[in-house]
Amino acid sequence: MSQPTSWNKLISKKRFITNDPKYSTDESVRGEFQRDYDRIVFSSAFRRLQNKTQVMPMPESDFVHTRLTHSLEASVVGRSLGRIVGKSILERYPELAQEKHIQEADFGDVVAAACLAHDIGNPPFGHSGEDAISTYFQSAAAKPYLASLTAAEKADLFHYEGNAAGFRVLTYTYPTHCNLPGGLSLTFTTLATFTKYPKESLPVFQSTKNTSEKKYGFFQTEKAWFNTIAQELGLLKKGADGEVFYNRHPLAFLVEAADDICYRIIDFEDGLKLGLVPQEQGMGLLRQILNDDPSRKSSLTFFDWREEIGYLRARIIGRLIEETTAIFLQHEPEILQGSYDKPLINELACKPVLDQIRDLSIKLIYQNRPVLEIEAAGFEVLGGLLDAGIKAVFEPESKHHRKLAALIPSHYLQLPTSATDYERIIHITDFVASLTDQAALGLYRKIKGIELPRMY
Repeated sequence: MSQPTSWNKLISKKRFITNDPKYSTDESVRGEFQRDYDRIVFSSAFRRLQNKTQVMPMPESDFVHTRLTHSLEASVVGRSLGRIVGKSILERYPELAQEKHIQEADFGDVVAAACLAHDIGNPPFGHSGEDAISTYFQSAAAKPYLASLTAAEKADLFHYEGNAAGFRVLTYTYPTHCNLPGGLSLTFTTLATFTKYPKESLPVFQSTKNTSEKKYGFFQTEKAWFNTIAQELGLLKKGADGEVFYNRHPLAFLVEAADDICYRIIDFEDGLKLGLVPQEQGMGLLRQILNDDPSRKSSLTFFDWREEIGYLRARIIGRLIEETTAIFLQHEPEILQGSYDKPLINELACKPVLDQIRDLSIKLIYQNRPVLEIEAAGFEVLGGLLDAGIKAVFEPESKHHRKLAALIPSHYLQLPTSATDYERIIHITDFVASLTDQAALGLYRKIKGIELPRMY
């Protein structure tokens, strides 16, 4: 059995190193992990989440959650999870505070920052956007442009992953933007905590029970970068020699839990308020999670069932935070050893009720007819934009494709002459994935001649 990793290495304020002294970090009242959070908030990729799908694609109601509001709420839950865990970890390992000047707030800031960014790489139209990109690259239309790619590079595209795109958003600097590499230059600990799937796209484990092996967390373009982070933090190595494949950073389990708690409860709340979930059935499931003593009467009286949902949601999230941190701390030795690899919410006492909520959400919310219609349209939109963009890169002699290239921001097109076909394709995919739902639809309509731009 391998030696367990240690918190002494796992919590590090180190970030991308540059030789220019003006970019060196200094100790400030904010702290290094709070800086990570702030850098994410001020990034353009984070701002674009306000118009990306969470539950309902392109919602007409401003009540419905977007990726932005979901990310903010997950971050709030993550901060609480991190601080509670951090308090106990510092009690178990007092040298962290004494030698490395780590505080319980640092744990909260790391998890909050990683939660804030956890969807930052998601393409338009939600998870169906990932499927749309994957489908395009598996199609006959894309095949001629993939001939020179390696098996791993093709796997990145055939099974496009928003988590890997997110790691790229956080760590990649476009050559035409500036000469300071490292993207947002976040701390190694925040980047590792963000990476729920610390492996490259190959090998694929179809029937694995380990949750961190179900997807992948970085493209081939960022493979060496993640390897450096993992080695610096002492993440436990998995897989064969030459494979970049590690056990999770322990705090990544808290990021996953915060996301799970929020989308299970808050997406369900959206469904209730939109009338997609029957009121009594939905409210009954929420009350089951709390399992209140029927003999105890609440002094609160609600005259609007929508207000009661907010009250129930607040209490439920508080209870799930308390139970989830207890589960994490119970299994902390196994997590450090690398022998624990499943979602923390799987051990919650209310897991059967959460599963009912998930199943009902899939049936009544995520597979609601308007949602499916917009997601189906998203396949056409994203596939069409990718096809146009890649032809603009690989067939610049065509007048039509030159016109298309003029619509793409220059930093996605201007690469060094040494750039490979894979890198050129990834840059175009970056562009399409960065678009908001409305921007993707609008650009598609224009390049297809469905809609002409207004001149004034």
